[in-house]
Amino acid sequence: MEDSVSNSTISANNVAQAIATALDWASSPEARQNAVAFLDSIKTGDIRILANTSFLLVKKNWSSEIRLHAFKMLQHLVRLRWEELSPAEHKNFANLSVDLMSEIADPCENWALKSQTAALVAEVVRREGLTLWQEMLPSVISLSSKGPIEAELVAMMLRWLPEDITVHNEDLEGDRRRLLLRGLTQSLSEILPLLYTLLERHITAALNEAGRQQMDIAKLHAATVTATLNAVNAYAEWAPVSDLAKSGIIHGCGVLLSAPDFRFHASEFFKLVSSRKRPVDASASEFDQAMSSIFQTLLNVSREFLYRSGSGPGSMEEGEYEFAEYICESMVSLGSYNLQSIAGDSTVLPLYLEQMLGFFQHFKFAIHFQAMNFWLVLMRDLMSKPKISAHAAADSSAVSSKGSGEVENARKKTLSFVSDDFCGAILDTSFLRMLKREKVLHETAVSLGALELWSDDFEGKGNFSQYRSRLLELIRFVSSYKPLIAATKVSEKNNTIIKGLLLSSAPTQDLAVMESMQLALENVVNAVFDGCSDFSKANAEVQFALCRTFEGLLQQFINLKWTEPALVEVLVHYLDAMGSFLKYFPDAVGSVINKLFELLTSLPIGTKDMSMNSARHARLQTCTSFIRIAKTADKSILPHMKGIADTMACLQREGRLLQGEHNLLGEAFLVMASSAGIQQQQDVLTWLLEPLSLQWTQTEWQDKYLSGPHGLVQLCLEGPVMWSIFHSVTFFERALKRSGLKKSNSNSENSSTPNSTPLNPMASHISWMLTPLLKLLRVIHSLWSPSICQALPGEIRTAMIMSDVERFSSLGEGNSKLPKGSMTATDGSKVNMNKEGYAESNESDIRNWFKGIRDSGYNVLGLSATIGDSFFKYFDANSVAVALMENIQSMEFRHIRQLVHSTLIPLVKYCPMDMWEIWLEKLLHPLFVHVQQALSCSWSSLLQHGRAKVPDVHGILSGSDLKVEVMEETILRDLTREMCSLLSVIASPPLNTGIPSLEQSGNASRLDMSSLKSLDTVASCSMVGFLLKHEGVALPTLQICLGAFTWTDGEAVTKISSYCSVLVVLAIVTNHAELIEYVSRDLFASVIQGLALESNAIISADLVGICREIFVYLHDRHPAPRQVLMSLPNITPHDLVAFEESLTKTSSPKEQKQHMRSLLQLATGNKLKALAAQKSVNIITNVSMRPRSSANAPESKVDDGDTLGLAAII
Repeated sequence: MEDSVSNSTISANNVAQAIATALDWASSPEARQNAVAFLDSIKTGDIRILANTSFLLVKKNWSSEIRLHAFKMLQHLVRLRWEELSPAEHKNFANLSVDLMSEIADPCENWALKSQTAALVAEVVRREGLTLWQEMLPSVISLSSKGPIEAELVAMMLRWLPEDITVHNEDLEGDRRRLLLRGLTQSLSEILPLLYTLLERHITAALNEAGRQQMDIAKLHAATVTATLNAVNAYAEWAPVSDLAKSGIIHGCGVLLSAPDFRFHASEFFKLVSSRKRPVDASASEFDQAMSSIFQTLLNVSREFLYRSGSGPGSMEEGEYEFAEYICESMVSLGSYNLQSIAGDSTVLPLYLEQMLGFFQHFKFAIHFQAMNFWLVLMRDLMSKPKISAHAAADSSAVSSKGSGEVENARKKTLSFVSDDFCGAILDTSFLRMLKREKVLHETAVSLGALELWSDDFEGKGNFSQYRSRLLELIRFVSSYKPLIAATKVSEKNNTIIKGLLLSSAPTQDLAVMESMQLALENVVNAVFDGCSDFSKANAEVQFALCRTFEGLLQQFINLKWTEPALVEVLVHYLDAMGSFLKYFPDAVGSVINKLFELLTSLPIGTKDMSMNSARHARLQTCTSFIRIAKTADKSILPHMKGIADTMACLQREGRLLQGEHNLLGEAFLVMASSAGIQQQQDVLTWLLEPLSLQWTQTEWQDKYLSGPHGLVQLCLEGPVMWSIFHSVTFFERALKRSGLKKSNSNSENSSTPNSTPLNPMASHISWMLTPLLKLLRVIHSLWSPSICQALPGEIRTAMIMSDVERFSSLGEGNSKLPKGSMTATDGSKVNMNKEGYAESNESDIRNWFKGIRDSGYNVLGLSATIGDSFFKYFDANSVAVALMENIQSMEFRHIRQLVHSTLIPLVKYCPMDMWEIWLEKLLHPLFVHVQQALSCSWSSLLQHGRAKVPDVHGILSGSDLKVEVMEETILRDLTREMCSLLSVIASPPLNTGIPSLEQSGNASRLDMSSLKSLDTVASCSMVGFLLKHEGVALPTLQICLGAFTWTDGEAVTKISSYCSVLVVLAIVTNHAELIEYVSRDLFASVIQGLALESNAIISADLVGICREIFVYLHDRHPAPRQVLMSLPNITPHDLVAFEESLTKTSSPKEQKQHMRSLLQLATGNKLKALAAQKSVNIITNVSMRPRSSANAPESKVDDGDTLGLAAII
């Protein structure tokens, strides 16, 4: 025995020395490394040595650092090695742990050691469960009555116990979690009164001791109050609210809201309880009573704050405002989840709404921000249809589920208290807060007084666009509910702004207010005329008042004589905002159109003067306004089409309308025509495209500029011609988009067959459009050919390098702003159009032009493919293949990605089955052959040498090597994912209707071999089968599949997995020997290899499913599946036999997948990272859930005695 004690002491000394060395940064790195290795050996070695040594090292004769580390070693034992101890050792360990709580109850002990002691006991209870907890409870209650330190330890342990259960923790299994939770629930009748007793006892003691100036003792009691509040907050998340009320805890926490040192912890309790869901059983009435008392408590606190803060920003300290934010947050939770508890109280409900309005109007942004969430939830719920309550939990609230009749009555009751004054105040505040502090002039900010506007300095509030979108959503709901109030308020606000700008000496310098109100106006107008209020059903008096208000506001806009580009741009946006009003007030459409043309012609047309960029941009915005108004005004604009056309023709004859501007107006015509019927649409297309076709089809410009690279170089020197070609291509794109199928029908996956597309009005135009376009794309592609590139002028070569915008995008940086004259086309592409009409072009113009032609040209081809037979049967596949694939080996990765995304995927999706032979091999063979080699080379370089060698970054001189590496990897991953998307489309069900389901083939043991088909039979109605018939096309795709599982890109694997699944099914249902060999051996091994990568965790279930299908259906037809599994490092023949037996015992695919998953983990020694369970770390702290600023952090020193009560304790 003496030897045992001696050995334990020696071991403890060695461990203590190792801990000291590991924590001492003065030690050498080698010494610290050896110490850590020694400590790890103790933790993984003999468990009894670990336990005995750790219990010795937590004694008081060791330093705090060593004792803390010893506590963590004990927690490690309990958490990870508990099963290695016997039941008797479990009981002995638990008793020793509880005894430590008594031993460490010393005023001299630091908080961290007490914390770890309580955490250890909680850990033991969690592992042992209900029986141990019931045995411990009497001694725990007894311990808590001994003194403030013991009570603090008990409170800590009680707090961490439920937190370890309710917070998701992989270490705690479901059954044990439920058992422990049941034990705690059964013990609530002892725990909650104990917590209330601790609060009452120690808050009273703290006050008494502070009154006697016994500050050290008072601090001990105050620490116990804090620990108890933390424990209470842990139970607030799950304990029945009625139990919390009966125990007195709700009342106690309400009292502590007035105690400066404890109010933040107490407010945390109310925030947690306020968001609890109303039960549906008999306890609902008790729940409502408890919630009603919480409402009353918080109303009393908020009433006092709103009264005191109403006298001005200097009337309170900053900590008061932070506390008010906490209270407001609890009030928001109450109203968002449990407003039904006071919905029938005609005294409390209006008082609550009034106070929430006060918070919303408060000059402190943080308080306003919290209250905005309540009003948004409330108005969304109140304005929803009575039948619909499909909002998320946090959003469904104002009226919780009680029964449809009660819900509707509560909804109406609440709605009746949201008066005109309430809605007007919400709108007034929302309009003011649409401003951002960084954009407002100093004089404007001063005029707003103490009001805190949004600032980028605010933390935890998202970004301004997110905040503003929520504010606009609230404006829409209020406008739908009170349209007349909203119309009046927005009209008055805009009138005030306009008068201010008219009186201003420099109106262009203070446009922020007017720009912000444009969005508010647009949302009000849309809510009133296109929202759920249904303007057409409103009574005549309301309709008349609304129209009169908006007509007066519109007339104000029309009367403005602004000619400054910045002012014009704002004004046209205001006219846009009135679009929905024009739908119901067609008499005003003509004056709006005349005003837009007036504004357009008031601005100078493009010149070489760069200072005129703002005018150019304003002109483009004015033309774009026609499109927006055409969309929103709907049929009201149809009578004005001829007048618009005549004005366009007149301006074009006079040279006062550039081609880009003409295209935008033409697009507006296409929008108008879409609401007039198919015949009108065809007439408009003919009117717009016939003049264009006369120019586009002329052979002179094609021979001059498109016959070879030298011609394209000449074109780049002639700016007007270059931009004319660009605008022709972009207009083809717009015409195809506006005249094609609706988006919901454009996906072949929603159609019964890929070629089931109705006749497109553009079908008769694509033949003359595409021939010159293909020549143009072919010659552009040729510029990247090495032999041609070397001979190009330096300006052209420079223009072929990635733009700054593309670099910023690939780096994920946000400062990729284009010049102000850049326009966003309907597809989202951005091209600088400021240079239209200029005689010369520089490298930036040429680069923009190249990008614009690719963007629109590829889109034109992809959109043409959606037309169906008119494209595939009457167009030459060879000419398309030559133009797109002739120089594929010279194309940069980002260009190939764009080609695949915009052109090839639509071509594949919409190609009729009877045209696959003509089209697919010509297009896909050169693509797959080149891309497979390029991806393999680049990925190999990235994985082996850390650099993805891609052609796109050649010629980039600026930037660090790290940035270039990031760009290379981003470009490589983008192309990889796009190619995998293409394979996913090829494997989509609509393109593979001939593949039977595996269920039809039955289980592997019952597979009817006579039902196997030839690949030729399947290939006629399966695109994957079709590709497999063409070996030259299929082999690169099969290599891409194998490579993708090694390329550390989970998104790419997710996309390509569907292609692999179809390959597996085809191997199962056909007799194709080579395919069976590939799937059984190569693909099976690669999928397992892919499971070794953590990046594939997101798709691991599907990959295990592929493995299951391969083995279940093919292991009797080919030896490879067994051979692949037996090649895994940790498998034995017995394991494989047991696995096969388990498969025969169930026909459930889900159970078979689980068997496959277990076998793979066993066979690889748990080295498949994609299958590894992600353990959540259980972190125990003594702070509440929200971080707090120093404003409310109590100081430990005591002043000279002037401070009264608890403020002097901590």
